[in-house]
Amino acid sequence: MVPHRVPRWPSWLFRASPGWAQTACALRAWVPQGRWPGSSRGAGAASPLARRGCSSMPSQPPEVMLTQERYPVRRLPFSTVSEQDLAAFERIVPGRVTTDPGELEAHNVDWLRTVRGCSKVLLRPRTSEEVSRVLRHCHERNLAVNPQGGNTGMVGGSVPVFDEIILSTALMNQVISFDDVSGTLVCQAGCVLEQLSRHVEERGFVMPLDLGAKGSCHIGGNVATNAGGLRFLRYGSLHGTVLGLEVVLADGTVLNCLTSLRKDNTGYDLKQLFIGSEGTLGVITAVSILCPPKPKAVSVAFLGCPSFAEVLRTFCTCKGMLGEILSAFEFMDAECMQLVGRHLHLARPVQESPFYVLIETSGSHAGHDAEKLGSFLEHALGSGLVTDGTLATDQRRVKMLWALRERITEALSLDGYVYKYDLSLPVERLYDLVTSLRARLGPRAKHVVGYGHLGDGNLHLNVTAEAFSEPLLAALEPHVYEWTAAQRGSVSAEHGVGFKKRDALGYSKPPTALRLMCQLKALLDPKGILNPYKTLPTRA
Repeated sequence: MVPHRVPRWPSWLFRASPGWAQTACALRAWVPQGRWPGSSRGAGAASPLARRGCSSMPSQPPEVMLTQERYPVRRLPFSTVSEQDLAAFERIVPGRVTTDPGELEAHNVDWLRTVRGCSKVLLRPRTSEEVSRVLRHCHERNLAVNPQGGNTGMVGGSVPVFDEIILSTALMNQVISFDDVSGTLVCQAGCVLEQLSRHVEERGFVMPLDLGAKGSCHIGGNVATNAGGLRFLRYGSLHGTVLGLEVVLADGTVLNCLTSLRKDNTGYDLKQLFIGSEGTLGVITAVSILCPPKPKAVSVAFLGCPSFAEVLRTFCTCKGMLGEILSAFEFMDAECMQLVGRHLHLARPVQESPFYVLIETSGSHAGHDAEKLGSFLEHALGSGLVTDGTLATDQRRVKMLWALRERITEALSLDGYVYKYDLSLPVERLYDLVTSLRARLGPRAKHVVGYGHLGDGNLHLNVTAEAFSEPLLAALEPHVYEWTAAQRGSVSAEHGVGFKKRDALGYSKPPTALRLMCQLKALLDPKGILNPYKTLPTRA
C-alpha cells in the first residue's frame, strides 16, 4: 500500500520494539501457509497443525482417548455398516469410499485432540445428487452420518462420537458463479475459505468473514456452525450475509433455496434453520453469500493498555472517533502474549502491558482514514488510555500484527490440554470471569487466559493443564456456565454447541425453546441419523 504522510502522528507509532525483527522472521516463514485453525479469524484430513509441520509440535502426539470412554454417552440404536452398504456406497461414489484405518484416523479426531470417534467409513461425494443418494440409503438403513468439512471446530461437532459414517465435503469445492456487480458468490460447500477469499479479492471484493482457520475450514462448515470471526464487527453474522442455501435433508430430499436475491419475503426464511444447525437438520451442499467491496486502505494498530478499564474506555473512544472505518477491535491479556512468545517465538511489538488491543480500520480513502486514526491514537496516548503502540499500513506488517492475535489458540494448544469456553457477555463484565477463575483454580491450572472480540462482547476463556483432569473439569463446569447465565450471557458465542456444550444449552435457552428445537429435529430428521449426540441436549 502507498504510505500517506500524517505529520501529527507521534514517532512511537512507527517504532518497533526490540525483538520485532525476530517476530518478522518467524512470520515471514509462516504467513504464506496460513493453515492453522486456531482462533476465530475460519473444516481437511490431517490435523492442520500437524499438516503445517510446526516445529514445536510433538512428532508423535499421544493417542486421544475415545469420546465414548471419556464422556458418559451411550450409542443410540443405529445400524452398523455392512458389506452390502459398502457396495452400495461404492456404486454411488465410485473410488471415493475409504475404509483404511490409517486414513480414517485423522477424520476421527478433532484438531484440538480432545475427542475421538471410531468411524470405519469415509465417503467423499462431489455433487449434491451424490449426497442425496448417500443419505437416502443411510435413512433407509438407519445408519448414522457425521457431516465433516475441514474439521476445524472447537466443540467436538465435526467428528464422530461412535461409528457414524463420515460424509466429507472436501471434493465439493467448485465455485459456481460470482456476480461482479452485486458481489454475490455461489459455491459448493467444500470450498476452503481462504481460496474463496482469493477468488473474490481478485475481483475487488472480500469475504464477509475471516477466521484463523481460513486455510482449512470449508464455507459449508462456516455456515453450519454460524462462524463469527474477525469481521463480525463490520459485516455482521452469516444470518445476514448468506442469501441462499442448497441443503440435503436426512431422507435424501434436496432443498434448493440457493437464491441470490437480497430481498425475498415469500413466507418462512428456511435457510435460517440450517445456519448454525451444525449438520443436525441437513447437509449444506452449496452456499450463496454476499461479499462486500474490498477496502482500499487497511491499517492495524497494536496497543498496550494498563488495565481492562482502559481497554473498555479505548473501545468507547474508538467507536466514537473512528465510526464507519472501524472494522475490528480485539483484546488479549498479558498471559496470551507470554504463551505466544514461549511456544511460537513471536516477540511483542510493544512494551509489556497487562492488556493489549488490536484495532483495524478499513475504508475507501487512505488519507481520510489515516487522519481519523491519527487523531484517535494521539488522543488515546495523551489521555493515558494506552501506554505504548505500533502501527502497520502495509500488508506484510498488517499480517504480522494480526498473527499475534490469530495464533493465540495455536500457542494454547502447545501448552497442554485446553479447556475452551466461548462466551457472550456484557462488555463491561467481559474479563471478570477470568480474574475469578484464576483465584478459584489456583495451581490446578497452568494458565487461565482471556482474549477475544471485545467489539462483539465475545470472550474466549481458556484454561490449560498438563493433561485432562476430571477434578479440574468439575471445578470449571457448571461454574462457568452458571456465572455466564447470571450475567444473562450465552454459553456459545460463535463456536457452536457440538458435542461438548450440548448439555449446557439450558443455561442460555428456556425449556420452551429447547422443546421446539427438538421438535424441529424430529420433523426434519425423524430417525435422528444426522450428526447424532450433537447440538441438542441429552434430555430436553
